[in-house]
Amino acid sequence: MCRSLLFAASALGLCLTANSTISQTLPLTENLIDFNSIAGEELLIASQARRDYLPLSIQFETQENRAYCGVASIVMALNALAIPAPLAPEFGTNRFTQKNVLNEDTARVLTAEEIARQGMTLAQLGQLLATHPVTVEVYHGSDVTLEEFRKLAVRNLQETDNFVLVNYLRRTIGQERGGHISPLAAYNQERDRFLILDVSRYKYPPVWVKAEDLWKAMNTTDSVSGKTRGFVLVSRTQD
Repeated sequence: MCRSLLFAASALGLCLTANSTISQTLPLTENLIDFNSIAGEELLIASQARRDYLPLSIQFETQENRAYCGVASIVMALNALAIPAPLAPEFGTNRFTQKNVLNEDTARVLTAEEIARQGMTLAQLGQLLATHPVTVEVYHGSDVTLEEFRKLAVRNLQETDNFVLVNYLRRTIGQERGGHISPLAAYNQERDRFLILDVSRYKYPPVWVKAEDLWKAMNTTDSVSGKTRGFVLVSRTQD
C-alpha cells in the first residue's frame, strides 16, 4: 500500500510540475505543508484515513476558470464515485467534465453563466450535487464544533465511495484570498492535519492544513448567502 501511495503521490507531483504555470504558484505560509515535499508525502504515508486520496487523485481536475472551483470539485467526486455521465466526445467515454456536468437540471439551481460570474455557495454546491444520483449532507461551519467536523470528516476519509468537499475562506488559512471549494483527500492524526487537493493547481499545490485552521476557515460568512461556509459529504445513492 505504501508503494502505491508513493507512486500516486509522485505521479500527482509530476503532473503538477509538468504544468508550465506551476512556477507561478504563490508561496505557502509556515502553517501549511506542501504535499509536493518530502514532509508532505510522509504525512500521507503515515495517515490512517486516506482512502479518498487515490480515487480523487486519479480523477483530479484543475478548475477551468476562477469561479469553477465548485464545478471542478463536483466533477472529481462524481467521477470518483463512478456515476454515469453523458457521452463526452473529448474523452470518448462516459466521464463527467466541467462542461457536461452542467445541464438543464443544474440550471434550475444555477446557470453556467451565474457560476462563471460568482461561483456558488455551500447550499448551492449541495443542490447541484443532488441533481445527480448521490446522497448529499450539507454542514455549515457554524453548526458543527471542531470535534464534530473532525469526526465526520475522518470517518468519511476512512471509508470508500464517499467524499468530503470543503468550502472555506482562503485568507483564514494564509492564502489569497476569497472563498474556495476543494476536496479533502486524507487526514494525519499525529499532526491533526487534513490534505486539501486544491483544484486551482495553477495557484496553489495540494496542502496539509491544521484541522482547527480549516474549521475556522469554514466558519466564516459567505457574503452571497449570509450564512457560514462549511463542508459537504457526498456518497453514491444506494438502490
